[in-house]
Amino acid sequence: MSDEFTLLMYNMSRKVKPMKDTKVAVIGGGAWGTALANLLGEKGLKVNLWVYETELCRIIKEKRENTFFLHGKRLSENISPSNSMKETTEEAMVFIVASPSHVLRGIINELNRHLPPEAIIVSVTKGIENDTLKLPSQIFEEILPEGINLRTVYLSGPTFAKEVAGRLPVAATIAAVDTEIAEYIQNLFNTPYFRLYTHTDIIGVEIGGALKNVVAIAAGASDGLGFGNSARAALITRGLTEIIRLGAAMGADPVTFTGLSGIGDLVLTCTADLSRNRTVGLKLGQGMKLDAILKDMRMVAEGVKTTKSAYELGKKHKVELPIINEVYAILYESKNPKDAVVNLMSRSLKKEFQ
Repeated sequence: MSDEFTLLMYNMSRKVKPMKDTKVAVIGGGAWGTALANLLGEKGLKVNLWVYETELCRIIKEKRENTFFLHGKRLSENISPSNSMKETTEEAMVFIVASPSHVLRGIINELNRHLPPEAIIVSVTKGIENDTLKLPSQIFEEILPEGINLRTVYLSGPTFAKEVAGRLPVAATIAAVDTEIAEYIQNLFNTPYFRLYTHTDIIGVEIGGALKNVVAIAAGASDGLGFGNSARAALITRGLTEIIRLGAAMGADPVTFTGLSGIGDLVLTCTADLSRNRTVGLKLGQGMKLDAILKDMRMVAEGVKTTKSAYELGKKHKVELPIINEVYAILYESKNPKDAVVNLMSRSLKKEFQ
């Protein structure tokens, strides 16, 4: 870390006022949930962390480290891990939901039994439910009381847990119905290295966060095949076009996809070695089978399941999604990645902007 940035952090830290009277519960002990819990714990907040794995909960208590998902980072003493949802939620006012999308419904159903009426929720889950094709916000709306839904914000953007835990500078977006709640959470998370921008387009923010993982699999496969930087750039750009198409069909503001939760997250996930979804694509391009790839991964690659949802949403809304459709064929129909690229390149010629 540069001396200039260290000095900036010192100067800003004198201005940041931790909301020490706010008790926070983080639901999900993966890398992202743990990194956010630690961020708030280092600000002086008391944070309860719900951890699914019994062994991991014990390790965090004893070693102050999440050895499963965030190896090498000593965690704040303000974090209290637990396997009990009831214990985790006691006296909390802000609830950060950091569970994988395919288990989100079950987590919310359990969490709902312990939420106080004044609860504020921060969803950091990225994905689309396979069976219902619902976004996280639509699952929250279905399960939670209306008052709590109006106090729910959705966080997305180009952020890696390891870099947040390492106090490297990052920025992201939070979308909410209530601007005052959004600004409250913006200030709650604000640190010299973590900056949030507020927005109101919840659907757009969620779609950007979900579909970028699908495009990242395509970009990784291209890299695995050795197709070079130009091919990756084309996939990112045309992938963004598909995200905008589907997002607009679902009611999102296209402008949202020009921001941090759109192109920002897309570029990061398609190009960085820390990206789990790019890694899946990379190994597919190198000839590995999907089952073997996933078996070797402890953390979830959301794009694998999201691809199925995106494919079905494209059919539902009658939106042309050639890249997403080819990724679906690779993952679920055992299509050779090289054949998928040939299909994309041999499509009928078109105008770039219709």
